[in-house]
Amino acid sequence: MYTETGHASVVEETFPVPPAPVPHAPVPPAAPRDKKRVGPAVFVTCLVAAGLLGGGAATGVAALWPDATAQMPTTAQAAISPVIVNNTESVNAVTAAAHKASPSVVTISVSSGSSGGTGSGIILDTEGHILTNTHVVTLDGAAADASVEVRTSDGQVYKATVVGTDPLSDLAVIKIDAQGLTPATLGDSGAVNVGDTAIAIGAPLGLSGTVTDGIVSAVNRTIETASSATSDGSSSQDGSSQNPFGSPSGVAASAQDSISINVIQTDAAINPGNSGGALVNAQGEIIGVNVAIASAGSSSSSSTQSGNIGVGFSIPINQAKRVAEEIISTGKASHGQLGLSVQDKTSGSSSDFTAGAEVASVTSGSAADKAGLQAGDVVTALAGRNVTDASELTAAAREQAAGSTVKITFQRDGQEQSADITLDAAS
Repeated sequence: MYTETGHASVVEETFPVPPAPVPHAPVPPAAPRDKKRVGPAVFVTCLVAAGLLGGGAATGVAALWPDATAQMPTTAQAAISPVIVNNTESVNAVTAAAHKASPSVVTISVSSGSSGGTGSGIILDTEGHILTNTHVVTLDGAAADASVEVRTSDGQVYKATVVGTDPLSDLAVIKIDAQGLTPATLGDSGAVNVGDTAIAIGAPLGLSGTVTDGIVSAVNRTIETASSATSDGSSSQDGSSQNPFGSPSGVAASAQDSISINVIQTDAAINPGNSGGALVNAQGEIIGVNVAIASAGSSSSSSTQSGNIGVGFSIPINQAKRVAEEIISTGKASHGQLGLSVQDKTSGSSSDFTAGAEVASVTSGSAADKAGLQAGDVVTALAGRNVTDASELTAAAREQAAGSTVKITFQRDGQEQSADITLDAAS
């Protein structure tokens, strides 16, 4: 069962459905599923390139790819690689889009004690605000107050301060004091089609200015990935204490320390270090913030983190823009909450396919209660997003700002119904 809570730990998985939990009670460990659900047989791994600065849980490229060449440059040594056009007569759409967007993409270096890593970021404005991932600036939740530096596409290096982090969306905003910055042109992720050109720009393995291309493989995909809230709560939205989240990325997240987010899926090559970087359309507009990759097989330790297998994920820029604006304005971002517990609704007693999120219990006085939802209802859509399982419902609610009024569609006794629901605030 998935229990929607106000913490970064948004998912609880138990079978069968237990009694309604006491508010603010500790979340119990996840129980194993009795059978394998049809879906991505993959582990979703965040993309901070841990250890490229030396020390920490990983030690450079070889720790992530044991067969990688020892000559791969470290973050401190990687050369700036601007988009170079040697033959103007053979410029294609990818070249043009990368040439437009690359000046707005930066490389981020993060260190805390002997641990460190690299990521990427997107320049939002001339004031120096830069969008990236929470897991980049917290080293996957391991560092509450890390040192952050930024290198722009022209090779200049600046100290950065963290404006705010949002573990529920894995987005963060940092700021540098610099002149002559080139803000990114933001596109409309709601207009993205499967098959559209997708160009990833960032610093995989610390290789600044790397450009790869592919297509948009899927939209409205929901993934679960490890929360990047720090153990002392310094990355939480309300400053409340969070549970420790253990090792850096590469460790498969258990139910209580994972988050559900809606993403764009792409086959453009994305690797550790691309986190926080840009997913760009053919017009050079940012359509997403690269956040995670899928890796086949077990992911029981950070040393088994794999590279690109053609399944990467990016937070849609429309969602990222809202979160960034709230962080810049208030230092934190808000997210919607329904106030109910749900579990996956299967298509039949022996089916592995899911067909909605079945309500197990409704919190008295919550948004769901005021909208008239009851135990046994099966939610099939929220805010225009189809809901086929509990994770998709959680992600759809978190995607909205607190206080938003949206439409919820559900089935009761085999009949489809709908209602307007004003979302509570996830704390």
